[in-house]
Amino acid sequence: MFIFANLKEITMKLSKILTLPIQKAVHQLFDVSIDRVEFQITRKEFEGDITMVIFPLLKVIKGTRGGAELSGANPTEIGTKIGNYLVENVDEIIRFNVVSGFLNIVVSDDYYLTFFNEIKDDKRFGFAVVSPNEKAIMVEYSSPNTNKPLHLGHVRNNLLGYSVAEIIKASGKKVYKTQIINDRGIHICKSMLAWQKFGNGQTPESSSLKGDKLVGNFYVKFDQEYKIQTAELISQGKTEDEAKKQAPIIQEAQEMLLDWEAGKPEVIQLWKTMNQWVYNGFAQTYKNLGVDFDSYYYESNTYLLGKEVVQFGLEKGIFEKDADGSVWIDLTPDGLDRKIVLRSDGTAVYMTQDIGTAIQRVKDFPDVGGMVYTVGNEQDYHFKVLFLILKKLGFDWAESLYHLSYGMVELPSGKMKSREGTVVDADDLMEEMTETAGKIANDLGKLEGYSAEEKTKLFKTIGLGALKYYILKVDPKKQILFNPEESVDFAGNTGPFIQYTYARIQSILRKADFDLNLVITELELHPKEKELLKQIELYPEVIQNAANNHSPALVANYTYELVKEYNSFYQTVSILGEENSTKKVFRVQLSQKVADTIKSAFKLLGIEVPERM
Repeated sequence: MFIFANLKEITMKLSKILTLPIQKAVHQLFDVSIDRVEFQITRKEFEGDITMVIFPLLKVIKGTRGGAELSGANPTEIGTKIGNYLVENVDEIIRFNVVSGFLNIVVSDDYYLTFFNEIKDDKRFGFAVVSPNEKAIMVEYSSPNTNKPLHLGHVRNNLLGYSVAEIIKASGKKVYKTQIINDRGIHICKSMLAWQKFGNGQTPESSSLKGDKLVGNFYVKFDQEYKIQTAELISQGKTEDEAKKQAPIIQEAQEMLLDWEAGKPEVIQLWKTMNQWVYNGFAQTYKNLGVDFDSYYYESNTYLLGKEVVQFGLEKGIFEKDADGSVWIDLTPDGLDRKIVLRSDGTAVYMTQDIGTAIQRVKDFPDVGGMVYTVGNEQDYHFKVLFLILKKLGFDWAESLYHLSYGMVELPSGKMKSREGTVVDADDLMEEMTETAGKIANDLGKLEGYSAEEKTKLFKTIGLGALKYYILKVDPKKQILFNPEESVDFAGNTGPFIQYTYARIQSILRKADFDLNLVITELELHPKEKELLKQIELYPEVIQNAANNHSPALVANYTYELVKEYNSFYQTVSILGEENSTKKVFRVQLSQKVADTIKSAFKLLGIEVPERM
């Protein structure tokens, strides 16, 4: 067992190399067996690649036969003895120093050169191979309503879900991406009714609007008309609650919902037509955003699922029926509450639907062994209940369910409300980000020699990269205050800053007029080269850690640290101007590997990198 003080700084590989020799050293020197070694980052003011913490050994060694030979089991003496043992017995260790209770260990240049030659041409470096026996993971994200366009909140949801799916895939698991589309209910009928009343037969083609935008406009129109009617009833002496219930337009919408549930042909046809408008609009937005799906589920098909499970749960004593015929599950012994799973009239609730949908997904994809639900943190309690019910029902895969809970995205102007038309439309946001990137790039004068077509493509790459990175660099659980202009800054922890470094390396590679296939086995490394190699070596661990924690932020911030390290290297040493040909080739090879790693990491985040910038 190991303790890692900072996984961003300490490599698993180096720790594994050192743990067994250190255990042998302690046993041989002090006649003591230890089952773990504590490592941490070597502080910058001391020489070393990794540091062993001596203090935990003091109590173990003190009083033993071997420890009695030391003067009070002094940590400096203990560290010195272990350090000498490592230098004598481990090829990779060339020297050490002891500061108080810390053994700072220096690794040979050969170790890093060997590592580099092993991975420099590996385009899948950092990615684990999928085991044929490994259970698949299904990741659900997006899950929009078909009464309005995707907005800024959906953008965070889609980016998180897509990136987590890609990261889990890179960690060595098969992944299915899915969503459930909320295509039924009173909110859908509101848009349908408003189109009937005020649409004058408009279509996406006749209005030159994307279908989701057209339908969303009628959702807003419904709310506007509803407020007018409610105000009129209140002025006639009705209470606000009475007015809201008695407004003619809401009663008509409720009647339409009943007609839909009854399968009234003209209502079903309108529902299919308007939903298709929305699906077409969503597809365009998903394409522009760069996300995709392997399967789709529709609430209109799944809302009856789960009812048969209720009967199974009753027979097993998991659920209980009340006198009115409603069915419940008592989760108070588990620290939750009593939850209804079937109403007294026999209709399902959302919890029942979610139970049934989860079971159906495993039927559809038998190799699924776990699921990730990308849903905002306002649903935290719902998923605690859902997962617990599925466990009680006896599904083994229920042990591997995860709610990727995330905070809301807000703007400096405040919260968004879709029914009032104050949301930040996803399409408009992407267009704005592209325009902002173009303006800043033009102001910085970075576009010499670009054609109009190249500029358009570059602006989109930078703009979307800025948007995605700004959102994904934040831990999912945290709320985001989104500032478009701040995200497109070409300096600091931003997407464009990282993209620019990648483009800078591509420029170096284009100018390198020599063979980069040379295998360099002997070279005295510059400290900056060594630090860069140490950072690259972390990449496989970062992917595994990000997958285990369902956090693209770990990949995003690792990439920023890598880029910072590269820029420090770039400013400190000469690359193409280096006179020593071996050093020059190595530094270009190293630059290329940094670029490959940036591109690989950004691909996990759904971000493209430009070849020129």
